Amino acid sequence: MSSSENMKLIFNQKLPVSTVDYAMTLWQREPFSFKITATRKSKLGDFRYRRDRQVQTITINADLNPYQFLLTYIHEVAHLHAFVRFGFEIAPHGAEWKSTFQELMFPLLSTAFLPIDLLIPLRQHMRNPKASSSTDLFLMKEMSKYDDKSIQQEYVFLSDLTPGFRFLLSGREFEKGETRRTRVLCKEVKSGRKYLIAQLAKVKLIT
Repeated sequence: MSSSENMKLIFNQKLPVSTVDYAMTLWQREPFSFKITATRKSKLGDFRYRRDRQVQTITINADLNPYQFLLTYIHEVAHLHAFVRFGFEIAPHGAEWKSTFQELMFPLLSTAFLPIDLLIPLRQHMRNPKASSSTDLFLMKEMSKYDDKSIQQEYVFLSDLTPGFRFLLSGREFEKGETRRTRVLCKEVKSGRKYLIAQLAKVKLIT
């Protein structure tokens, strides 16, 4: 199987059908090695420039829903295109990356490619894209509607819980406390220690 056929196969499995051809066009414009990885708590995708490699590598987590996968793919491809266009001394998420990300994402911001409930938060997000889409509460909540149904039923966003509710995170039991900007002060029940946990953390509610 050729590299092109392999990429098309991956995209057909992971992306919304309407966006596959566009994703292929970006890869053909600036080819790269592409890998699907196991879930990483710290990031959804990754691009790292290696001076000793002619072909760079992009990785994306395997468990993302099709729209999260698409946004992460464009985010990482924008890194590659920005480095090629502006040089390798630019800031990873600086003005050059932002403008490139906006440029690459713009053709997809229509109902021909995305459902209307995602277009509203995505258009807002793309006005000034952040280093991680995971910090955008509005966007991530809308994106989560397209997660696997079994995941939706089992997990909730920490931001949706009322203070005092208990939940499980990484096998540890916590009690939700007060919200401080983008994080929530929570107490680990067993140790009594307090931790700041992101509002967007997906937790398992104890019933």
